Amino acid sequence: MLSIFETIKSRTSANSYDSAGKLSDAEILELIELATQAPSAFNGQNWKFIAVRSEEAKKRLLSAAYGQQKVVDAAVTFIVCGKLDIHQTLAIALKPSLDKNILSEDLYQGWIGAAQRMYQGNIVFQRDEAVRSASLAAMTLMLAAQGKGLVSCPMIGFNPEAVAESFNLEAEDVPVMLITVGYPGAGNWPKKPRKPATEVVSFS
Repeated sequence: MLSIFETIKSRTSANSYDSAGKLSDAEILELIELATQAPSAFNGQNWKFIAVRSEEAKKRLLSAAYGQQKVVDAAVTFIVCGKLDIHQTLAIALKPSLDKNILSEDLYQGWIGAAQRMYQGNIVFQRDEAVRSASLAAMTLMLAAQGKGLVSCPMIGFNPEAVAESFNLEAEDVPVMLITVGYPGAGNWPKKPRKPATEVVSFS
């Protein structure tokens, strides 16, 4: 098992996958369980994942992903969605924290009220939050895959309307990105250099 530092530094975006490599239901569920450890506003957990792994579903996704072969060759491609209705589902999401006395009743009701005031009727803020939450979960998913000896790649090259129609997404579901996950094939690039930290940070 890699350390978290090794996992972060070794992760790279893979374009080539071993099409013979498969993942079981249990392995896919474990990746999602790890992905959902990501933070979200109010702990609203406003994300949704579709695990595309059957040959028929991969063909549908291939069309919506502009013919990118990796969605077929990867063991699974996750459609990572953020949900717009965080203010409507927050009470359910927070109930376990209330039941475990992590949140008091006053704080529980306060957060629900705050979320309703922030997001109700504000579609721009709803979408921003959906993208933020889905992106945090997506990065956590990729690190989980890397830590398990798998490779992954985030993809924005897809038709969101086609994905929504083909996979019966709800009106509240925003398909933010695709993530291919599987075993590496031949010809993947090594880790590409990053800018020095000194170029992207300022101290104040």
